Amino acid sequence: MKNITVEEILKITSGELIIGDKKLICENFSKDTRQIKENDTYIGIKGENFDGNIFWREALEKGAKCVIIQNIDFSKEKLNDISNKTIIKVENTLNALYKIAAYKRKINNIPVVAITGSVGKTSTKDMIASVVSQKYKTLKTIGNNNNNIGLPFTILRLKDEEVMILEMGMNHFGEISLLSKIAKPNICVITNIGTSHIGNLGSRENILKAKLEILDGAEKPTIIINNDNDLLHKWYVENKENKNIITFGIENESDIMAKQLELHHNGSEYKCNINGKNVNVKVPIAGEHFVLNALCATTVGKVLNIDENKILDGIASVELTKKRMDITEKNGITIINDAYNASLESIKASLKYLQTFKNNRKIAILGDILELGNYSEDLHRKVGMEVVKEGVDILICYGKASKYIVEQAKKEGMKEKNIYYFSEKEEILELLKKEIKRGDVLLFKASNAMKFFDLATELVEYIS
Repeated sequence: MKNITVEEILKITSGELIIGDKKLICENFSKDTRQIKENDTYIGIKGENFDGNIFWREALEKGAKCVIIQNIDFSKEKLNDISNKTIIKVENTLNALYKIAAYKRKINNIPVVAITGSVGKTSTKDMIASVVSQKYKTLKTIGNNNNNIGLPFTILRLKDEEVMILEMGMNHFGEISLLSKIAKPNICVITNIGTSHIGNLGSRENILKAKLEILDGAEKPTIIINNDNDLLHKWYVENKENKNIITFGIENESDIMAKQLELHHNGSEYKCNINGKNVNVKVPIAGEHFVLNALCATTVGKVLNIDENKILDGIASVELTKKRMDITEKNGITIINDAYNASLESIKASLKYLQTFKNNRKIAILGDILELGNYSEDLHRKVGMEVVKEGVDILICYGKASKYIVEQAKKEGMKEKNIYYFSEKEEILELLKKEIKRGDVLLFKASNAMKFFDLATELVEYIS
């Protein structure tokens, strides 16, 4: 790994050295004084409601050897007591962060895999990283730190890793373009195009345009797409002649496919041709969407010349980021806590998995999907259709938009005695504590702000 010196930071950011050593190496970077470590370089980030720049002295007192800050008048500051430290003043610390991360990416020429999509980015990233790490030392995005701050700081964590796996998220146009230009990916993965953030972007076609910004910073990349997704399939057909695109899928004919698929409560199995060999793949996480994740990871593995046995080992040993598809079985009751986030597409996938419990009473506890704008009623009604289609026995809803799930489920023929709509979230737990019984399978699903994750956690504690 090539490190960055203060002198280089001054050059690429047009910064001013207030005090300190130009030859100092800046190896570890931090933006949080609560987590600062000895010899870190602290970057003060100014947000809408918070200004990290004012904590520059605290960062130095806690062990930082260098701070990069803006909007501090050092003519009024006494610096004698920190003469052994380094202070860099820049016009804008956020722009400086982008430039430093882009520079570190440039001087460390290793493969970068970038991942975006409407749903499943984090779990796909986990699956890809598990496969890639079977052969290469791998740096990956922690959690879902996939925005304009999280991604640069991920790049700045690079030590001796041989491959970077970077997740890219967005709410609006231009956000992924910025990330791509910082990361300069060699392999660009698009998991799907759904309806997340459609309220901001206006249409699924616009969401596709926003996701395709992942190519903006890439030079002749390998592009990996989910060929079962309607918009990605259409884009592939239109662009396959002039771009290096590799496809994966279950339904549409693709370069990497799952054949003879068997879905189980605790995982899946399928046949797949990897490097010319027809192998049996076992996915340890239930749900068809995790089969797609495994196919995507297999495709990345092939591009990075990882042999089929290591690919299979990586899929079999994957560990998901917490709060993704947490399944708990206690006293004969199964609780599926998939409430970290939600979209129409992810709810459909979760309900499809719930349907595999054919001999159990299936209870869906659903809340609002946020950021849908004028599409909210229509998409929530589509959730109601899926509830009935997948044979849910009891539907429980809370949230302003969730009333449309309830209304549509009734229209589709679900009996009213099996439908509950509450105006207070706490009423959900009161009902469940009275009504659940051995053999029940419960799914909790809603956008993160609805706090259904906490509901599910509390219920697990109750039945334990």
